Amino acid sequence: MRGFNDLSERELLALAIGSEEEDGRIYADYALALREDYPSSAKVFEAMAAEENDHRRRLLDMYVAKYGEHIPLIRRQDVKGSIVRPPVWHIRPLPIERVRNAAEEMEADAARFYRLAAERSTDAGVRKLLGDLAAIEDQHQLDAARLESKLLTDAARNKEDEDERRRFILQIIQPGLVGLMDGSVSTLAPVFAAAFATHDSWNAFQVGLAASLGAGISMGFAEALADDGKLSGRGTPLLRGVVCGLMTVAGGIGHTLPYLIPSFYTATVVAVIVVALELAIIAYIQYRFMETPPLSAVAKVMLGGALVLAVGILIGSS
Repeated sequence: MRGFNDLSERELLALAIGSEEEDGRIYADYALALREDYPSSAKVFEAMAAEENDHRRRLLDMYVAKYGEHIPLIRRQDVKGSIVRPPVWHIRPLPIERVRNAAEEMEADAARFYRLAAERSTDAGVRKLLGDLAAIEDQHQLDAARLESKLLTDAARNKEDEDERRRFILQIIQPGLVGLMDGSVSTLAPVFAAAFATHDSWNAFQVGLAASLGAGISMGFAEALADDGKLSGRGTPLLRGVVCGLMTVAGGIGHTLPYLIPSFYTATVVAVIVVALELAIIAYIQYRFMETPPLSAVAKVMLGGALVLAVGILIGSS
């Protein structure tokens, strides 16, 4: 693979043409992907894609006038050290801030490329051309900022940010919280029942591990099969199922791991402390993302956890 410094002036210009075409298609892909959920941002990227296509046409005219009709195929990935941009379909879902930051980086990278290419050019005409291109990309960054401020008003940006937060809660926080609550609370009874019935840490660990994994699989399938997410806006069933299942396992395994300690009483004390931490985390998540009053969240979670824990201990001690 050849490096940037090994390219001729003709090859540098061909690389610039290919890069502009690729950037224009990426912006168009961003616009298509964001159109439904972020219409204002989608308009910004549609306009940016149109500008990239205009730059490409100007580059083509300049290239044909200087070197003729044939343009060699030189892509970013063919040049050592170049920044390769992943296709949009590789990075779904698309967080809106990530897309905005990626667009800024793309414009900055393009301007830097043209400045470096101009510095090592020996032909006066090509040097001027590349310098002009660097100036165009610098101006493009300013134009994009002005275009964003025109199309993406503060109200539109705030609405899109709020919509993104709502989707994050529906698609990640909500199924994760359901799984964490189920794993943390429902496995308390079998774990502590086994512990107090046998007074054997290893038996309690086996029961807790089986209950956690079983609950994780069950909750994962239940969440994934609940709905397809199209009408509810809760996202893909696979993502919700995976999140819910993993958090269910995490909730159950937390107070199960202490029973790897050989001493039954030491393991039980540690497990009770872990249970208290799990319930506190659940209460905090409810307060932080579900806007549940803190006292109400703590009271409900602690009461439910205490009842299930008591049931397990009573059954195991009987």
